[in-house]
Amino acid sequence: MTSICVDGFNLALSKGSGIATYGRNLLENLQGLGFETQVLYGPPSPRRANNVLNEAALVDAERPAQKLSRKQKSRRFQQTFLSRFGREAYSIVPSGEVIWPERGGGRPAADRFWASQDLFLYGNRAFAAYGTETPVTFESSADTPKPDAVHWTATLPLFAKGAANIYTIHDLIPLRLPHTTLDDKAVYGATLKAIAKRADHIAVVSETTRQDVIRLMGVPEDRVTNTYQAVSIPSKYADRPQREVELELEGVFNLGWKQYFLHFGAIEPKKNLGRIVEAYLSSGSTTPLVLIGGRAWLEEGEIALLNQVKRDGGPNAERIRQYDYMPFSMLISLIRGAKATLFPSLYEGFGLPVLESMALSTAVLTSTGGALPEVAGEAAVVVDPYDVQAITRGIQSLDADEGLRAHYEAQGVAQASAFSPEAYKERLRALYDKVGLSA
Repeated sequence: MTSICVDGFNLALSKGSGIATYGRNLLENLQGLGFETQVLYGPPSPRRANNVLNEAALVDAERPAQKLSRKQKSRRFQQTFLSRFGREAYSIVPSGEVIWPERGGGRPAADRFWASQDLFLYGNRAFAAYGTETPVTFESSADTPKPDAVHWTATLPLFAKGAANIYTIHDLIPLRLPHTTLDDKAVYGATLKAIAKRADHIAVVSETTRQDVIRLMGVPEDRVTNTYQAVSIPSKYADRPQREVELELEGVFNLGWKQYFLHFGAIEPKKNLGRIVEAYLSSGSTTPLVLIGGRAWLEEGEIALLNQVKRDGGPNAERIRQYDYMPFSMLISLIRGAKATLFPSLYEGFGLPVLESMALSTAVLTSTGGALPEVAGEAAVVVDPYDVQAITRGIQSLDADEGLRAHYEAQGVAQASAFSPEAYKERLRALYDKVGLSA
């Protein structure tokens, strides 16, 4: 059986991420195509003789950062230097004994795990210091099949020796909107150059990103395939009786069904939170606005107005609810019960919140930024993300017109079907066929 290994760089995050969601969906659909699936992790703990301990290290609680001792700094320097000469991954068999955290998405759909201590940490450090990619080998044994391909879901300066290397590029935002990220642009550009040279194939999640990769990375068109993404929401959350969700929303948040606006996503400049808050306040709407997302980077400008409103208190402050994090099950309930999702991002390589909202029959306001029009089609209110007045008018229309919301709810469900797991599997099958891989 052909085996595909996916990196666990984002899968290991305790609170998840958009790329972690992508990785989980990728694994599930690869299994659906008949591939054996594996995940490569880079835990901070060293290898143990006990398989269960090694598996436990993959989901161990994160420890607070501590000041490094002189000995630890010396080891970090040594490991950074050695990383460019290669790292070996060892096999971990799922034991059934370790309970993976549900809030992080549970155990990924993988038949086997691989691990190499601090692989991603030292791989990134080595590339920044020496400009050299880290080669990864997989420990050989009679009962441990090495992967036939590694599908890297993030922009990482690593490659697998003796296997096909496929890299997913989600967007080129550090180059397109450099003011919205903290990436070292020189290192980022060098990483892209290395990937363009090394990759057996590059996958992207939208036609917008495909054209960016071809134009900015200089990759030939036949080496870049757009697979889009899929949304797969467990039926235990998506199909819960509406009355149950209504009671949950009322009991936990004191919110009524379809009686609030929702925005969710990390607080960073491209998410456009500052203009969302300004437009919402300008709309005069008394419908509450629920914001979900932890602070990421360069958030000061995005939350300045929000913080001022909170400090001033009064009716405006009461109209806006803010939460740093929400468990997945509760987030699904909030999406289902929202009057509309507000997601007028400045730029997106795909825009998963738009697709998730449409799939859950919630009206959407989004923007012309990046790939968002590809995802939304004609099934959402689409505005210029830099035009606060346009966002305001969109909010007012969705707030006042029940018929308009019903139209976009129905259109959204139809549009979301184009990104079904079945459609995604066929696009993945075409991608792997191009590098000679079949289940």
